[in-house]
Amino acid sequence: MNQMTVRIPFVDLKLQHLPIQTQLQQAINTTLERGDFILGRALSDFEAAFATASGTKFGVGVASGTDAIALGLQACNIGYGDEVILPANTFVATLIGVLRAGAKPILVDCDPQTALIDLEAAAKAITPQTKAIIPVHLYGQMVSPRQLLDFADTYKLLIFEDAAQAHLAERDGYRAGSVGTAAAFSFYPSKNLGAFGDGGMLLTRDADVAQKMVRLRNYGASQKYFHVESGTNSRLDTLQAAVLLEKLPYLPEWNRDRLTIAQQYDDELAPLAASGIMPVQNQSGSGHVYHLYVIKVNESCMSERQQIQDKLTAEGIQTGIHYPIPCHLQPAFTYLGYQQGDFPHSEKLAKEILSLPMYPGLSSSQIKEVTLAIARSVSTTLHPNQSPVSVGSKAA
Repeated sequence: MNQMTVRIPFVDLKLQHLPIQTQLQQAINTTLERGDFILGRALSDFEAAFATASGTKFGVGVASGTDAIALGLQACNIGYGDEVILPANTFVATLIGVLRAGAKPILVDCDPQTALIDLEAAAKAITPQTKAIIPVHLYGQMVSPRQLLDFADTYKLLIFEDAAQAHLAERDGYRAGSVGTAAAFSFYPSKNLGAFGDGGMLLTRDADVAQKMVRLRNYGASQKYFHVESGTNSRLDTLQAAVLLEKLPYLPEWNRDRLTIAQQYDDELAPLAASGIMPVQNQSGSGHVYHLYVIKVNESCMSERQQIQDKLTAEGIQTGIHYPIPCHLQPAFTYLGYQQGDFPHSEKLAKEILSLPMYPGLSSSQIKEVTLAIARSVSTTLHPNQSPVSVGSKAA
C-alpha cells in the first residue's frame, strides 16, 4: 500500500512517542554525555526496573528476543539431547531459539478459541527426553499460570515463558515473566514496550540462571578476558535501554488504552458474529494487554479473509496476519519431519486470522471506521437469504 493512501495505520509509533519526545531525547542525551554505550548505567537500571515491574528478581538485557530465548534456554541448562515443547502457531523466533540452544523442538497444536498452546496436546507429546515447555503468551494474553504450574509439576518440566508479546500481562495473580524459571521478552519497536531498534531481555527468579546469562551474552566471560562459557556478543545497547527505561512508567497506561480499544472492537464487532467474524477469545479479562487485536474469519463467513483484507486496504486501513504459515509448514523446517495436517487447529487459524489496527491513541471514531469497513466487506457478499448486519451495538 502506498503510504499516502493509509488513513488508519496498523501501528502508529509517532503518535505514541510525540507526547514524551522531550523526555526520550533527554534520556538519549544523558547516555551520550556519559558515553557508557555498552553495559552502561541505563541498562542496569532498566534491567532492575523491568524485572521488578514484571514481578520477578533479575533481568538480563540482550540484543533481541530471539537471543533471549536461545541464550536463556542455555542458561537454564537446556541443550543437546533435550526436548522442548512449544506451540506450532508462534512466530518462528520461538522455534529458532530452541534450535540455536541445541535442543530438539517438539511442536504441538493450539486451542482454537484462544490460539494459546493446548496443554492436553502437550501432555501427549512428552517423552523421557522432554525437559522444558515454552508457553507463548500470544497476542498479549498469558497461558494460564495455574494450569502451567500444575502441568510442569505433574511432568517435572521447566517452564520457559515466551513473553515477547505480553509486557505486564496478568492472569491468575501472576505477571508475564514471573511464572516459570525464566522468560524471554522482545523490545522490537512495535511491541507494547518497544525500543528504537532491536532488543530483548531474559527475566528469571534464579540467581544462577541470571549470572550464566550475563556471561553468555558477553562472550562467556566471568570477568574481562576470562571466558568460562562458549558465549556470544548479545548485549542490549545502553541507548536502547535508556529509551526503554524512560518509556516503562507509561506502559501500564498504554496497556489500559489497548484494553479499552479491544473492548470497543468487541462491542462494535459483536453483531458480525452471525456472519462468521469472531475475535480470538480473551480468557484473561483485564489482564490481556492486547499487543494485537485478532479476529477470525471463519468458514461460515460469506467473505474470505483475503477479500476482507483487500477491501480494508482499499479503504486505507492497514491490517496484518499473525501468522499466515505455522512453524511446522515453513520451508526452512521441513527437516523436522512435520507435515500438513499434523496440527489442524493451528493450520485452520492461519487461514482465518486477521489482525486489526491496535496502538495507544487509536481513536473511537477510527475503531468504528474499521468495524464498519469490515461490515461492508461482509455485506457485499451476503447470501441472498441473509440480511445485512448493523455494526455498533452488541447482538441481542
